[in-house]
Amino acid sequence: MGRKYKPKLAVWKFASCDGCQLTLLDCEDELLAVTDEIQIANFPEASRAIVKGPYDVSLVEGSITTSHDAERIHKIRRSSKVLVVIGACATAGGIQALRNFANVEDYKSIVYASPEYIDTLSKSTPIADHVFVDFELRGCPISKSQLIELVTAYLSGRKPNIPPHSVCIECKRRGTVCVMVSTGIPCLGPVTQAGCRALCPSYNRGCYGCFGPKETPNTDSLSVQFKKFNMSRDAIKRAFRGFNAYAEPFRKASEAHEK
Repeated sequence: MGRKYKPKLAVWKFASCDGCQLTLLDCEDELLAVTDEIQIANFPEASRAIVKGPYDVSLVEGSITTSHDAERIHKIRRSSKVLVVIGACATAGGIQALRNFANVEDYKSIVYASPEYIDTLSKSTPIADHVFVDFELRGCPISKSQLIELVTAYLSGRKPNIPPHSVCIECKRRGTVCVMVSTGIPCLGPVTQAGCRALCPSYNRGCYGCFGPKETPNTDSLSVQFKKFNMSRDAIKRAFRGFNAYAEPFRKASEAHEK
C-alpha cells in the first residue's frame, strides 16, 4: 500500500507584527489533532523545516511594503494551489497603511537615524492588489475559531463558512445592549464585519473596526450619526483610520472628512 498523501500547508510573512501567525500557533490542540492528516511544509515561526512546493494551501500574513515583497508574493502565488490572506495587514494594508495618506519621504528623517538606508514603497498595500487571492480572513488579529474553520474547509475541499454580517449581530446574539443607542458612544460596529464576538461593546466601549468593513457597509449613514454625537470632522476621519484604514469603504469615509 502506498503512503497516504498529506496536503501541504505553508505560512508566509510580509510586513506585519506576527500576531496572526501567533493565533495559528495558539491552535496547538487543534493542530495536534490534524498533524497526521496534513504536512506543515513552510512555517518559520514554528519550525526550521522547509519542504519545497507546490503547496495545497498557503496562508499569507502582512502587507506589501517593499519591491522585494512585490516580487516574492508572485513566486508564492505560483507555487500555491490556494492562497488565503489572513489579518488586517494582508487584507487592507494594516496600520502601516496610514503612510498612504502622507508622503513617506517626509517621515524617513524623523523616524530613522540613517534614512538613506531605507528602501520602501510609497504605499503599504494588501496582497490582493498584487496577486489573485482565493479568500480573505479579516481581523487584527484574526479569530482563532475562524482560522480553524478556514484551514479545515480548504483542506477538506469545501468553502469556508465565515459570517459576512456586522458586529451588531454579535452584540444581539450575546445580549449586549447597543452602546450607541444606550449611551451615545461612537461605534463602528454597524459597518464592521463580525469575528470578535463584539468584544469592545461587551465592555461598554465602541467597536474600533478591527475586522474591517462588512458587506455593503453604509459608512455615510454612520458618519451622519457620528455628527449627531458632536464628533468633529477630524474625529470621524480618525475613527475610520485604524487597523483597516486603507480598506476601500473606510478609506473613502475618512477622506470624505479631510479638512
